[in-house]
Amino acid sequence: MRALCWHGKNDVRVDTVPDPKILNPRDAIVKITATAICGSDLHIYNGFIPTMERGDILGHEFMGEIVEVGGEVKNLKKGDRVVVPFTISCGHCSYCEDTLFSLCDNSNPNAAMQEEVYGASTAALYGYSHLFGGYAGGQAQYARVPYADVGPIKIESDLSNEQVLFLSDILPTAWMGVENAHIKPGGTLAIWGCGPVAQLAIKCAFLQGAGRVIALDHIPERLELARQSGAEVIDYTKVDNVTATLKEMTGGRGPDGCMDSVGLEAHGTSVDAVMDKTKQVMRLASDRIHVLREMVMACRKGGSLSVVGVYGGIIDAFPMGAAFSKGLNITGGQTHVQRYLNPLLERIQKGELDPSFIITHRLPLEQAPEGYSMFKEKRDKCIKVVLTP
Repeated sequence: MRALCWHGKNDVRVDTVPDPKILNPRDAIVKITATAICGSDLHIYNGFIPTMERGDILGHEFMGEIVEVGGEVKNLKKGDRVVVPFTISCGHCSYCEDTLFSLCDNSNPNAAMQEEVYGASTAALYGYSHLFGGYAGGQAQYARVPYADVGPIKIESDLSNEQVLFLSDILPTAWMGVENAHIKPGGTLAIWGCGPVAQLAIKCAFLQGAGRVIALDHIPERLELARQSGAEVIDYTKVDNVTATLKEMTGGRGPDGCMDSVGLEAHGTSVDAVMDKTKQVMRLASDRIHVLREMVMACRKGGSLSVVGVYGGIIDAFPMGAAFSKGLNITGGQTHVQRYLNPLLERIQKGELDPSFIITHRLPLEQAPEGYSMFKEKRDKCIKVVLTP
């Protein structure tokens, strides 16, 4: 089959690789009909996610048709149309039973490696390094789906692929991100970054009762799309001080909740942002945390910080004193996708959500390397790329 493979920093290629096979009776094989490039894929592309190996198949947002199932998979059959969560979860450990699916105890075969780095192992992820299991991803013609009796959700309506594809990751991520900001009805949520997750989070925030959403970025088309969804927007390159601007917009109080949808490659115009980037380039720091610092300083006392952007290592110069003194709640982590699949599918079916509005580019799988480059450089007003194998 054909699949997009990692060959090094800024080097991905569509190669011919062996077809996946059933290895466990709880496996299924999916013929992929739609897959997407995620913002967190760019962290791999840019060389910031360790333990990648040449030839690893990328991609964790995908859906398709079941073509084969293992003997213990009773809920799926050949021909079923499914969306596959990016988190691989066993369904039976104590974490899965508590619906903390991204913390699964059993799905990561490289648990010891992750325990050494993070102190504990978490769920495996498709196409996201050997630290997270080394599973082949879904930017391919076919994929093996472990624990297929737990993960995939059947799509039995006539909803289009583009309407349901993002159930695999970024729609549940956006919804959980807003939940973790603990916005009360009528409250204010500020979101750093206006990429795909943030665009969906704006919609989710209003559905969850937020009164105001303030979105920050510097890319004109992203700010405009956020504005069209009802957000107030800030171009951070055109204000002297983001924290002061947010406090002015909220009567001196600060937002009730703040969401980081950027992660370890945060941009900014301040001195600390420049220092972060310099240290990261020189390998003196693993993550750029300019956004986290701004959120701590901008958020109101007793507010909540929700971190949905990916971080990979040890952060530098975090204002813990301010976070402690202000009594801030900080919540992050990979999304417990399976928890949200049915409720969000129901909202899509009712017409309350249509995630497809974020798609700007549709390409065949063979043009995936071009899609990565375009997405990284934000060329041609690119916000979200969907690939068809």
